[in-house]
Amino acid sequence: MTNQPLQKVDHSALKANQLTIILLNILAFVFNLPFLAALVAAVMGLGSLLKLPGFILLYRYFYKPLGLLKPDILDDNPEPHRFAQFLGFLFMAAGSAALFTGAGALGWGLVWLVVALAALNAFGGFCVGCAVYYWLGILKVSGFTKTAPAGIFPGMKPKAR
Repeated sequence: MTNQPLQKVDHSALKANQLTIILLNILAFVFNLPFLAALVAAVMGLGSLLKLPGFILLYRYFYKPLGLLKPDILDDNPEPHRFAQFLGFLFMAAGSAALFTGAGALGWGLVWLVVALAALNAFGGFCVGCAVYYWLGILKVSGFTKTAPAGIFPGMKPKAR
């Protein structure tokens, strides 16, 4: 694992992504709209490909201009957050597939798992996907090269300096 320099990461953009995932998935469940869950999965997948939070445009053109979220730029590693979004995409894609094939309990269960983990991150400051990334690095799995910022438990949001 490497201790490469940290980069600037806007945690408000990440939070906007999480809040949007939570809101859209709750709406998908309440109104029984599997296509909305599939849309969330698709946006998360596209964000993973582009190495950006999937709902970054909502942050830039809605949350930030309306003053709902102010930039929260911290020294951090972006890779664990990208990995976490990719894991969320995988669970959302599996959940959507289950919903479309008639396995409603499994599908909504996977969707709610993503909602719960996004809420833990948005409101509790702990990113389970980030923690998994760092733990895979500790286990020396290829590709997981970053270490948690100094003094920060793997997966916790870094402190402002």
